[in-house]
Amino acid sequence: MNMIKSDYPGIGETIYSGELPNGLRISVIPKPGFSSYYAVFGTNYGGAMRKFEVDGIVTDTPAGVAHFLEHKMFDMPSGENALSVFSENGASPNAFTSSSYTCYYFKCTDGFEANLRLLLQFVSTPYFTPETVAKEQGIIGQEILMGEDSPGSEIYYNLLSLLYKNHPIRDKIAGTIESIAQISDKTLYDCHKIFYAPSNMVLCIEGDVDPEAVFNIALEELSKEKRSIPHADFGEPEDDLPSSPRKEVQMPVSEPMFLVGCKNIMMSDKKGPDDLRERMISSIALRLLAGQSSPFFSRLYSKGIITNSIDAECDYAAGTSTVMIGAEGPDPDLFLQELNAEISGIASTGFDKGFFERTLKSAIGGHLKGFEDFDETCVNLCLGLLDGFNCLDAYDLLKTLTKEECERWITANLSPERLAMSVVSPLRQ
Repeated sequence: MNMIKSDYPGIGETIYSGELPNGLRISVIPKPGFSSYYAVFGTNYGGAMRKFEVDGIVTDTPAGVAHFLEHKMFDMPSGENALSVFSENGASPNAFTSSSYTCYYFKCTDGFEANLRLLLQFVSTPYFTPETVAKEQGIIGQEILMGEDSPGSEIYYNLLSLLYKNHPIRDKIAGTIESIAQISDKTLYDCHKIFYAPSNMVLCIEGDVDPEAVFNIALEELSKEKRSIPHADFGEPEDDLPSSPRKEVQMPVSEPMFLVGCKNIMMSDKKGPDDLRERMISSIALRLLAGQSSPFFSRLYSKGIITNSIDAECDYAAGTSTVMIGAEGPDPDLFLQELNAEISGIASTGFDKGFFERTLKSAIGGHLKGFEDFDETCVNLCLGLLDGFNCLDAYDLLKTLTKEECERWITANLSPERLAMSVVSPLRQ
């Protein structure tokens, strides 16, 4: 097996990467002397990938299939549940589904090889029956109903519905009661065959392991067939402006919650390293704008316009890139007015040079510290590879970012006509 060894002296890491004949991409970060092992097995399949084409055949599926499939994959043909077997092996397993991906993972200190084989086996071996699917429809239905009571979920999806007219990112990953009722065991088998093909997946490992042994285990446990990669259809192209500027709903909250956002137009058609660089720019730019050390945050907090921190991030999912800036405070419209004034000031005078340099150094230090966490590193590595870049390159990229790039990113994206606001306000008596 041909593996490529890449050294990252700046962060003290070495990674071994390669691709199996079946198309599976594998990356291993050996950590000699460490007692913990972490493994992530991810597929490029998430909640927004409802309509897709493979080998010339177009399929349209109900909302919620990817999430439903994640729930059911732990059922094994033997009648056992993979979660229980992992626990018996001393491992801590879990999984998650986003709009773009589904990932299965475990952490352990002993029995790594047995747990890795189990991970590969249960994720690649579907087992569904009409009875188990019907039972799961009830379980996920309750999950969907509970989500309807969440102010955080409401404010998030309302913002997406303001920004996107057609893209399925607007819809909840778990689907609706009506959509999951349309899911059958055949739906799950068909989607598993298409999206859980090794050619559409990535395996990432970190721990005191032999990279060659990991590659050999994957060769033994997985299908030898290399299948076509599906292509998602996200609907008609979106323009740069929101479909509507504001939506407000009332829920049982103590004070207004609000989320301001826009589509990230700086992201257009960027792939691989260019994609990663843009993500780094957006992250630093938003820290400069609204981080806890920013003048904007200090001013608004001291005036009582916000009552806690400002959450600002760029969310990359299913071919979209969405800027989101959220907080809580008595007057959402005053917050938006202050935000527009701050952005106008940045357009005129830019960021303070010293503040930029301190923020960048802090981000570089935080990035280095993040590599101490196997969980975070392994998951980020997996998600990055599914998007076409290696997250370990971020450290060197961060050091090359400029103040001017961050200023351009802010002023290009956050112009007033491009912003929409989602508000959850207290129930009126």
